[in-house]
Formats: sequence, structure tokens, C-alpha cells
Amino acid sequence: MIPIDFTKVPSPSYIVDERLLTKNLELLKSIQDRTGCRILLALKGFSMHSTFPLVGEYLAGITSSSLFEARLGYEKMGKEVHVYAPAYVEHELDELLGYVDHMVFNSFNQWAQFKDKVKAAGKTIECGIRVNPEYSEIETALYDPCYTNSRLGTTLANFDKSQLDGIDGLHFHAMCEQNSDTLERIIKVVEEKFGDVLHKMKWLNFGGGHHITREDYDVEKLVNIINYIQDKYDLLVYLEPGEAVALNTGYLVATVLDVQKNGMDLAILDTSATCHMPDVLEMPYRPVIIGAGQPNELAYTYRLGGLTCLAGDVIGDYSFEKPLQPGDRLVFTDMAHYSMVKNHMFNGVNLPSIVSYNDEEGIKVIREFKFEDYSGRLS
Repeated sequence: MIPIDFTKVPSPSYIVDERLLTKNLELLKSIQDRTGCRILLALKGFSMHSTFPLVGEYLAGITSSSLFEARLGYEKMGKEVHVYAPAYVEHELDELLGYVDHMVFNSFNQWAQFKDKVKAAGKTIECGIRVNPEYSEIETALYDPCYTNSRLGTTLANFDKSQLDGIDGLHFHAMCEQNSDTLERIIKVVEEKFGDVLHKMKWLNFGGGHHITREDYDVEKLVNIINYIQDKYDLLVYLEPGEAVALNTGYLVATVLDVQKNGMDLAILDTSATCHMPDVLEMPYRPVIIGAGQPNELAYTYRLGGLTCLAGDVIGDYSFEKPLQPGDRLVFTDMAHYSMVKNHMFNGVNLPSIVSYNDEEGIKVIREFKFEDYSGRLS
């Protein structure tokens, strides 16, 4: 595989390697082919719509959580459009219904409020209820849809079987960056609580959080689980990964602006944890930099910080074989998912350019941002 010349791209910039994206998509499509299930791209994880024609060659469509996401998937991919939201905004509903094929409701209250409008939409929209199995194995509460008193999904105690007329399927989401053994345990709980209802459904959506394209993921177990559920209940399984689609396909290229000392060596970059990779602070986690090591592993250790005035805009501590100098390029890996979709312009800091790479076109700058992008979202 031809390496990307990171010195030839704008700094900072996100780069998606379409060759790696295709590799992920091929694996996901193989699961569809082997099981007959349908896999959707969750736009909350990856919304680089210049790649949607490629993604659409492999996956069944997209899933969204808002009017704008649904419209983006409808206009830029043009395949199945699913939507789920904790609550729908009534004045947006007419437009939303024009884009979607599947609509999942968080509660029977929402279903009762909007079902007549859905039925009058002038097209077939399959509807579902999101259930909360009240079981998960996620350690970080921020990312756990099933934590105590969660607002996401309907628990068994609140599941009203008398309101199932017009409901085509159930949806659950109880995973985050996990393997299929976790799914196997969750499925047992879902069956125990909602198995009698599943016999009446057309489909079951397994939600997201499946790390399918990770090297150690047990694909065979996933295939077996899907086939088991589809055969037992005579229904169709949907999965909606976001991260797994773009996992390990992208980079964030940044440049050292200055180096200084305050008890240790510090380096300020032209990127920002809070603006350009907010999960570094929210998760939190420490992204990998090509050629860098853990603190004190290599000869020179630096604390890398962003260029905003937020005191905590710190990416982490890294070691390097040589001292860092202003102008040095650093390349962060696995920056395609939950980066572009969550970034922002705090402090008026510009967004990284969006770049793609493939062997036919080479480096292609898709989008560069300007002052108008900043001023246009304010008043």
C-alpha cells in the first residue's frame, strides 16, 4: 500500500484513507451477505458525506438521530434512512417524515403522540420502540445507555404491550467499543425480557457499539448470533455501527507551533483537544501519534497542548526520539470517527481541513474552512 505523504496536506487536517475505509466496508458487507442482515452507517460516528457514495456500495443505508442527520443521509447516500431520537421535535416532524423509512420511538408516549402523523405521511414508514434491557458492560457512564435512571429506551416495567399495534420492530443499544461476546450476554437479557414480543416483530435492531472491524473482534460469533435471532423469531436484524465503519481509517495531521518549559518540556500545536478531538477530554483517552512513545519511553518527553486559551486543552504526554522543533509535523491515528462530527470552533480556532486519499486520485482536499464558517453560526 502506497504511504500517504503527510507533508503534502494542509495543517491541521483530517485525512481519511479510502483504501482502509473500503477494507472495513468489505468486512461489514461480508456479514450482510452471510446472514441477510442489514448494516447501517450511524452518522453520529462518521458523517464525511464525500465518502457516502463509497459507503453506499456496501451498506444498506444510514441511521440518524436528528432532522439534519436524516436529511444528510437522504440527500447524500439515498438508501435506507432510519431515525431514532430520545424525543422528536413536533415542528420538525413533517420534514423529517419526508426523509425516513424507519422511525424508532424512545417511549410509548412519543409513539402515541406522533403515530397518526406517521401513518398519514403518504408513504410506508416502519416504526419501532427502543427498549432498555437494563444491562450493559460499559465502564464509562457517559457512554452507557443503560446506566441507572437512563433516559434512553423503555424498560420492561414501562413496556405497554397494549400499544404495539403499528409497531414493526424493537431497537436496543447497550454497547460501546465492545466485542461479540458482550453482545451474546446482552441478547440473553433482551430475550428474557422481550422474547415474547419479538415473535410478533418484523425486525430487531441491535444498535451500535459493535467494534466489528477491530482486529480481535469475533466475527463468527456475531454471524452466529444474528442467524440465531433471525431464525428463532423469523425477523430481520439491523446493526448500526458508526465507529466500526471508520475505525483506523483516518488521521489528524498537526504542526508544532512552539516549545517551552514549565517543570517539563511543553509543545503547543496548531490543533486542539477541545476543538478538534473532544473525546480526548470526554472519554478520556490518549490518541496514538505515529513515531511517538509513552512518556519517557523515548529520549525526549513533551506535554502536547492545543492553541486555545482553555487551561485543560492538553492532548497528553508523549516521548520522541529527537527534540521537537517548531514546524515539525505530528500525525495522530484513528481520527476519522467522533472527531469531525464533534468538533467546534471555540475561541474562534479554525477547523482542520477535510482530506481524502486513494491510489487513483492521491491526496484530495475536500473542504477548507474560513472565517465565514465561524461567523455564520453566530449572530
